[in-house]
This record gives sequence, C-alpha cells and structure tokens, in this order.
Amino acid sequence: MSALLEILARFAGKKIVVIGDIMLDKYIRGTVERISPEAPVQVVQVQQESYAPGGAANVASNVTALGADAVLIGITGMDSTREILSSELEKRKLSAEHLIIDEKKPTIMKVRILGQNQQLLRVDYEKSSSCDAAILSKIIEAACKSINEGADAVIISDYAKGVITRAVAKEVISAGKRKGIPIIIDPKPSHVGCYENATLITPNSREADEAIRYLGHKRLEGDERGEFLMKKTSSAILITEGERGMTLYEKGTKPEHIPTSAKEVFDVTGAGDTVVAGVALALSAGASLKDAAIIANHAAGIVVGKLGTSTASINDIRRSIKDAKSNNS
Repeated sequence: MSALLEILARFAGKKIVVIGDIMLDKYIRGTVERISPEAPVQVVQVQQESYAPGGAANVASNVTALGADAVLIGITGMDSTREILSSELEKRKLSAEHLIIDEKKPTIMKVRILGQNQQLLRVDYEKSSSCDAAILSKIIEAACKSINEGADAVIISDYAKGVITRAVAKEVISAGKRKGIPIIIDPKPSHVGCYENATLITPNSREADEAIRYLGHKRLEGDERGEFLMKKTSSAILITEGERGMTLYEKGTKPEHIPTSAKEVFDVTGAGDTVVAGVALALSAGASLKDAAIIANHAAGIVVGKLGTSTASINDIRRSIKDAKSNNS
C-alpha cells in the first residue's frame, strides 16, 4: 500500500498531453410523473441543467482533478457550444488554447435527459467525418510541440469523431517514444491498426472483441484476447471488464487480473476516461504497469459510484487504497 501512496504523492506537477475528440456533456434533470397525451413517452419536468467536459476533455479534467497539469488538444466548431465548453474547462484549470476551430464541424455535444436520476434519452450533436488535412496538420503540430516542451506522458483519447487518424496517431506515438515518455491510448476498435508501439492500450471488454474482429480474427475467449491484441499492436493491453475489474497483459509476464474496487456501480459514464488518466499519471510518476493499473482501478471504482461525467481526487483514491488494505487485513 505504501508504494501506491508514494506514487500518488508524485502526481503533482506532472504534465500530461491529451489529444483526441473533445465533447461537451449536457445534463437535463427532472421528475417524471406522467405520460404525454401526444405520444407514449414520458414527460420530464425540468428542474436542473448542467454541463461537463466530455470525451478527451473529460480525460484532461481527470488529470487536473488528480493534481497534475493537462494540455488538451483537439477541435471544436465556431459556435456557442464552444463558448460553454471553454467556460467549463476554465473551471477545471484547463486552457482552451489548443482547441483548434474547424468551421465545417459543430462542437460535439451529448445531451442526456434524466428523470429521477435515470437516463431516459441521449441526443448527440456531431459530425464524425475526418478533419481536413490542414486541420490535422495543426493538431499534429500542437501535439508534437507540447510533447517536446516537457510532457511526462501522452494520452490519445479516440472516439472516432475525426481527430485521430493513422497519420495523427503515428506522429504522436513517434513523438512520445522519442521523448521516452509513456503513451496511453483509449482506443476505438476500428482504429486498432493505428496504435502500434504504444505503451498501453485500454479497451473495455466489448471494444477488445470488436478490435479482434477488425484485425481479421474470429472471436477469442479469455486471456487469448489480450495476448492476441498485445502481439498485433506491440503494446501492453489493459482490458477493463466492468464489475469483474480489469486484466493487464504485459510482454514477458502472465496476465494480471485486478478485481474491481467499486462498492456500487451507479453510472459508468466516463469511467474509461478516468482509467487512462490514472494510468498515465501513475506511469509518469514511475509506477510499474501493474501498480498503474491498480491505481486506475481505484479511480474508476470511485467515478462509477457517481452520477454523470465525474472525476476522482487524490484523496478519494488514497482513501480507496487504504480501505482496500483494511478490508484485506
């Protein structure tokens, strides 16, 4: 336990570059007491509206919530949603300096409508086509410049909304490797062929199965999945498995299963973002892949117990680690 706590203490002052698909999450909360006379749908009496950074922006929010610095790189549209997003980033000590404007796309927004804390509907505003070459060049330039200016780790947060292409992934991974820093990828299965030679790739169980199919293989079971992906991508693999925890596949070692630390699963929104932020910071602080995965597991266990897009703090993780130690004593 003391080793994990020492790693947490080294998070402060780390600089993590986060590149990927940036979104704004909007929550409309209310009560449901009747069915509409116009159609067989519930009527939500709105009581509250709120916003939070989503996608890669939520990854960066998780980094700053853990006491480190994040450089966020991606695109937005030229619209009022960008302004709201910029304001929400500022609240979380994040800069909009590297939010590159693509006038052909809207700022991605996902609107979740909840009644009695139960999600009823999600509405997405987005265009997921790839960005123009000129925009992608700006993304690569900003990412490589930020990596070369003292980054301690880099995260690629890929939601397949147009920012992460093979060229972008290759340049970012190469820049990170030249600096000798960890490169962590929250993947999209259809892009699995773009991620070769990363430090760690973090698919959930469904994404792992889909990635295997995209690589042209039939369905695999058990540890064959992680071992296959590890071989094909030349990267360590961390498969997150919900209530079953997560399993780490690292070259030269046996698969390492890490049981979940979640006391109660209330909402899994953004849990993958928390995992990559926790892993990146732990690795930048000198943790082994196993210890980084354990820390990320504690962080994810905290956020799934909260409603909506949320983050974990250093103190939250510290308490979770200590509680786990007490329960196992």
